[in-house]
Amino acid sequence: MIATKPVIEADFLCIGGGIGGLMGAIEAAKNGCKNVVVMEKMHALRSGSGAMGNDHFNCYITEYHGNDIKPVMEQTMASMVGSCKDPSLMYKFLEESFEIVKFWEKLGINMRPTGKWEFKGHALPGKTRTFLKYDGTDQKKCLVKEAKRLGVKFLNHHAALELAKIDGRVAGALALDLTTSEPFFQPVRAKTVLLATGLTHRLYLTANTPGYMFNTAHCPNCAGGQGLAWRIGTRMVNMEFPYTHAGPKFLGRAGKATWIGVYRYPNGTPIGPFATHSDTDYGDVTSDIWNTVFADVMHNGTGPAYMDCSDASEEQLNYMRWAMKGEGLGGLLDYMDQNHIDPKTDAVEFMRYEPILHGRGIDVSDDGESSVKGLFAAGDMVGNGGLGIALAAWLGGVSGRNAAAQAKETEFAPAEECDNIRERMELLSSFIGRKNGTDWKDANMALQQIMSMYAPAGPTLVRSRTLLTAGLTYLRRLRDDARGQLAAHCSHTLMRAAEALDLMDCGEALMCAAEGRKETRANHVRSDYPFTNPLLADQFQDVWLEDGKVRTEWRAIRQMH
Repeated sequence: MIATKPVIEADFLCIGGGIGGLMGAIEAAKNGCKNVVVMEKMHALRSGSGAMGNDHFNCYITEYHGNDIKPVMEQTMASMVGSCKDPSLMYKFLEESFEIVKFWEKLGINMRPTGKWEFKGHALPGKTRTFLKYDGTDQKKCLVKEAKRLGVKFLNHHAALELAKIDGRVAGALALDLTTSEPFFQPVRAKTVLLATGLTHRLYLTANTPGYMFNTAHCPNCAGGQGLAWRIGTRMVNMEFPYTHAGPKFLGRAGKATWIGVYRYPNGTPIGPFATHSDTDYGDVTSDIWNTVFADVMHNGTGPAYMDCSDASEEQLNYMRWAMKGEGLGGLLDYMDQNHIDPKTDAVEFMRYEPILHGRGIDVSDDGESSVKGLFAAGDMVGNGGLGIALAAWLGGVSGRNAAAQAKETEFAPAEECDNIRERMELLSSFIGRKNGTDWKDANMALQQIMSMYAPAGPTLVRSRTLLTAGLTYLRRLRDDARGQLAAHCSHTLMRAAEALDLMDCGEALMCAAEGRKETRANHVRSDYPFTNPLLADQFQDVWLEDGKVRTEWRAIRQMH
């Protein structure tokens, strides 16, 4: 058995040191929670999809938008951020979003780099713009500094492996200490827990370079955090609708709204009706509205699709370059410089990336709590209120405040004694030193092949009962084989092996949800149910694990009060 370190206690344990986790820790500490711990797999100063910056913050500011929130709400719900979200939660977020903007500015994050509130990108011409243009280069540094000032403790290089639940309530977690090559288990008792591990990659074959699974548009280290919640019976939502982002071809980099240009066919014709020239305020929203555009033009032979910035002024190009740096696209800029790629003279081909669980996952209340008492969630791993930095910040803060109140009325429970914690310890311990075992990459890529073949994202690829049934059979067999064959030789490879198992659980939840949705909607295309059922237009589908069996249930979408 891998050696176990002494149990530590936390009134509020934040699993994930990204934007959601840090905001949760800060708000909990501000609201009287004395023992707040952030557990981060990497290092909180530069972890998560916001590690190197962001440049768009969805919010409502009365001095810019006026006193009518309705147009902002409408455009937010119509954007990629509003997809698969409860309007009640989104409305509450918008009402309180400016408080976050002011707080971040106070911390030193540059929320108005030109000296005024500027809303640009991800917008339809003539419609209300809802994304504040800011410079998030130092956002992680500022948030970590504030958390430490408030007394928050950090467990960097600790990966969460399992959650504990006692009498229907979350009781803590098991972590893997990654600070040395020799692995150690770290059990944690916690009165309340926030899951904020980010979006899930590595579930499907990487679209850019299938043989290189870390060439992704967001943080590639986020893998299967929803699996932790799944195994203790937490309800998940919108898992059947994996999200697909887009960006430069072969080099996975997000930030498509930061480009100032027009998407065009090879003959120069604009692909969408929304932009005919480079526009700093609006950009070209075609790929937000027509989410599958880059796959469609390749499938029907009218592509490739190019980002054309040739008519942009020097001022616009300099602004775009500055914005890309604030978005965290330093690697892309370096590559373009090294290879003498000039957006003024060189069109850049765009493509659709692989399906990811971005804004798909844990179903939370408007207060951030999951179906498991004391377990909160924030950020991209939330299925009805995640996707985007602003939502992560707000939901993290809401969760932190509510968790702080619960922690005052809750006692510690022996999380380390839970059967599932002990079983996870025994399973992962069996991987260490196993001779002639299987590498985690083999298991991960086998999973990617199964998901890509049997539960693909539409529109050109389809699902069906027979495909999903076969896929689930293969996935569960793969998981059984992996448990008996995976080998690891250090703490790092053990972490990756544990992630591969988490991803398999996410795949199971996705496939079961896809089978339960007997219709075609968005990128969930069923060949055996080719129509969109209007009776499901106001319904979300929950999927969860109960007594070892997968359950599904429809619930009404929560409308504004």
